[in-house]
Amino acid sequence: MSTVKVRMGESLDKALRALKKKLDKEGVMKAAKAHRFYDKPSVKERAKAKAALKYKR
Repeated sequence: MSTVKVRMGESLDKALRALKKKLDKEGVMKAAKAHRFYDKPSVKERAKAKAALKYKR
């Protein structure tokens, strides 16, 4: 579980930005989005091939 310590006088916006940055760095949001819906293995394979092609260019 990710935690962010909020110091005295620190704004809530700054603490939220720090939390979002930490979650993004750990890959929590990416994993949550990936598991939002079930993808068939064939769909995953096509997406992986498409990403590899995009990376290769």
